Amino acid sequence: MTDYPAPPVPVDHVQPVPRRIRALLAGEVVLDTTRALHVWEHRFYPQYYVPRADVRPDVLVDEHHERRTSRGLARVHGVRAAGEHRVGAALHHPDFHDAVRFDWAAADQWFEEDEQVFVHPRSPYVRVDALRSSRAVRIEVDGVVVAESSAPVMVFETGLPTRYYLSRTDVDFRVLTRTATVTACPYKGTTTDYWSVTTPAGTHQDLAWSYSFPTKELLPIAGLVAFYNEEVDVVLDGVRQERPVTHF
Repeated sequence: MTDYPAPPVPVDHVQPVPRRIRALLAGEVVLDTTRALHVWEHRFYPQYYVPRADVRPDVLVDEHHERRTSRGLARVHGVRAAGEHRVGAALHHPDFHDAVRFDWAAADQWFEEDEQVFVHPRSPYVRVDALRSSRAVRIEVDGVVVAESSAPVMVFETGLPTRYYLSRTDVDFRVLTRTATVTACPYKGTTTDYWSVTTPAGTHQDLAWSYSFPTKELLPIAGLVAFYNEEVDVVLDGVRQERPVTHF
């Protein structure tokens, strides 16, 4: 059992998307719909399924073979616009709402209404809260204290352990080495910093990160540093926490 809420949606759950969805490839709109479906192919987040009638007619390139899915046989298509051609990037499900399921990489940009969406569609069942706290947090790696704070921002995200974001003045940067790693999250944005941690026992790659420009909902974490609970020891209010196990 975990101490954080799991996504509540079963695989193959389907529900309407109440938002306008658009996708652009090479600067051209390839789909524009207010009738998309959220379909959970796994339980962590949904995919967009778009009525074929809302896909630009010249975008889909039939590749003349089929793929069997849990929603029946699907016709495999490439996606083409403005000289760009993404092979095998879409599945047309004629018997499932006559819908097309696009790979995320089939388009360069995705929008919900006029807000760009990154990485994958956001689940309506996921909540992410950044709350200021006065709880005492200590981060240890191989028994070495690498950060300690009495003013963390705690991020509670459905399906993930609580993350503790700490002021940079509370982090021992003598043991951190910046790396070139960049990750992105549809709820928090794109990281601007990643660090490895080196102790006498060795170097642990990419244990800490920061968002200098998070999404507006997560502004309290701007510039703060968090560590992977799964790889470090967290002491919260004097109590050493059990390391969580995530299933992504």
